[in-house]
Amino acid sequence: MLIQDQVNWNNFTDEILTFYSAIGVDTIHLELRASVARADETLGADLRAGKDCTDRFAWARERIEAHGMKFNNVFLSCWPEIPLGLPEADDRIDAWCRMLESLGRAGIPYLGWNFKPMGNFRTTSDTGRGGVQYSTFDYDEFVRNRPPLYEPAVSEVEMMERMERFLAVVIPVAEKAGVRMALHPDDPPVPEPLGGVAQICSTPEQFRHHFRVVDSPNNRMLFCQGCMTEALGQGVYDFIAEMAAADKIGWVHFRNVKGQLPRFTEVFMDEGDIDMRRAMEVYRDNGFNGPYMMDHTPKFPLERSDLLGKAYANGYIRALIKTVYG
Repeated sequence: MLIQDQVNWNNFTDEILTFYSAIGVDTIHLELRASVARADETLGADLRAGKDCTDRFAWARERIEAHGMKFNNVFLSCWPEIPLGLPEADDRIDAWCRMLESLGRAGIPYLGWNFKPMGNFRTTSDTGRGGVQYSTFDYDEFVRNRPPLYEPAVSEVEMMERMERFLAVVIPVAEKAGVRMALHPDDPPVPEPLGGVAQICSTPEQFRHHFRVVDSPNNRMLFCQGCMTEALGQGVYDFIAEMAAADKIGWVHFRNVKGQLPRFTEVFMDEGDIDMRRAMEVYRDNGFNGPYMMDHTPKFPLERSDLLGKAYANGYIRALIKTVYG
């Protein structure tokens, strides 16, 4: 079974790859949302312009492979012009297709993505064991301090139409390129316009709809167990089983939380509401074999908090894999 972890393009160094190799990571997820390429060239700008970026993706793959790991995917938010229906939407959709072709030529099997132009929403952090800070969402606090709303407001109908059009264009290109797209849920998964834009990747039925609209093995889900637990609570086990049995899971963000909407906190894997061993057994029993990937980590009051959290989480996942899969 595979363990995956994330590297930001801005911190794509031999030092971080060596660390991941040492703690037993098998595959790499390359985060591009704030991407800046080597030298003075901007990868993000080139991708948005539809330029061929095969050489840079191939360079990254070779660098990862030199450390004994595989390059599984890049991750990028759907450019906001597309879900917001702006005049540049067609150009951005065409550029997305060119990106898929670059990934395919470079031998990168997956593209992780989201369809949430307003980003994530959080409220005041809770404090946890040892003084760590837990990422927290409290709906009542959010409503009292709601950020400025996007104008003009975007309805669920408009978002669905734009998603359907986007998938109808890009998934056939993904199929031809040999790249699978894995859609991440809204965070938090509240099916309403938290920031003035409807959220349409929050519920099981919304995901079922997206998969019915374009029925393809290249149209999959990045199963964020944390987000789905925030929405479903103990019902997350059934949704894991459904998506795994349908072969719709690209990889898993293996995360635990306390609470369920309207209020939740992201905690360490061993202290949340979900039995992580039971969850992994459900994935296994329904045919999923990884990768498993830590998602967010509580923030330690120490230097390099991110690496401390990654080491803890990956050790926990490796122990569970040995127990559950043998």
